[in-house]
Amino acid sequence: MKILITADPFIPVPPIHYGGIERILDMIIREYVKLGHDVTLIAHPDSKPAEGCRFIPYASDKDSILANSILITKAYFKYRFDIIHSFSRLMYLLPLMPLGVPKIMSYQREPSLNQISKAVKLSKKGSIAFAGCSDYISNQIATVGDAYTVYNGVPIDQFTFNANVSEDAPLVFLGRIEEIKGTHIAIEVAKRTNKKLIIAGNIPQEHQSYFDLKVKPFLSDSIQYIGPVNDQQKNTLLQNASAFLMPILWNEPFGIVMAEAMACGTPVIGFNRGSVPEVVSNNKTGYVCESIEDMCSAVENISNIARDDVRNAVVVRFSGEVISNNYIDLYKKRIL
Repeated sequence: MKILITADPFIPVPPIHYGGIERILDMIIREYVKLGHDVTLIAHPDSKPAEGCRFIPYASDKDSILANSILITKAYFKYRFDIIHSFSRLMYLLPLMPLGVPKIMSYQREPSLNQISKAVKLSKKGSIAFAGCSDYISNQIATVGDAYTVYNGVPIDQFTFNANVSEDAPLVFLGRIEEIKGTHIAIEVAKRTNKKLIIAGNIPQEHQSYFDLKVKPFLSDSIQYIGPVNDQQKNTLLQNASAFLMPILWNEPFGIVMAEAMACGTPVIGFNRGSVPEVVSNNKTGYVCESIEDMCSAVENISNIARDDVRNAVVVRFSGEVISNNYIDLYKKRIL
């Protein structure tokens, strides 16, 4: 198949630090090329996709709806792709909506049902469909358009499975440092259970005060903040953790870092919000919790989770090969 993949213009594919969906794109592109598909990526100018993938850079890293729409449209008329798979803005597809070329818009965040409804009306009948990274997302979209669930995943070989960790192995929190991610709750859980905690992730400028008030005062020898981590550091951090904490205070659409932790064999302990109950198999690959008390109890019982089971679940459900084949199956449905 001749496949066009479009990314947002803000972060290169693959990313250096933060950039969850850009990692997914890098992963599926590598799988597509390996399978022999003709793949084109439109993305940030500094992107370096896999060898064998045609790369068309945006003119800049700015969200210019007009310029980026024109670039994507020109690419279609030049290469006549079999399918267009957008991980960027729905508006970028506007000039192509009346055409019969199959189009898939993937959602990694809360969907705007009003926009989707308009896109369905503007598109040639049957030419546009939507993919959500979890049932939590796709079930919302299904009320106004054709929707499918294709989970996010991880390149398994980039994460080191660790079957055994030491008794004093730390808990880990990895993500943006902001209130809805629940960093302060991770600290509370570590304090209540008398466990070490390593916190990693970037601090967005607008959330610096949150870090200063709710995180920094509690840092100590046992509760450490190590800043953003690259892929190698992340791998080391996750494989040596006793558990990964996901104390979210919002409906996380997927949470790729959960799959990354599980790829190392590390169980996930998260709140029952968004996609957490879809990603985490309660009592098998981690614990789905309703409260801080539940989370503390889960930490105390983490040894009941077999790290082999955690790793195997990722291989079966969230590996790059599985996710890519799921997308390819979706493409075939839409093309035929």
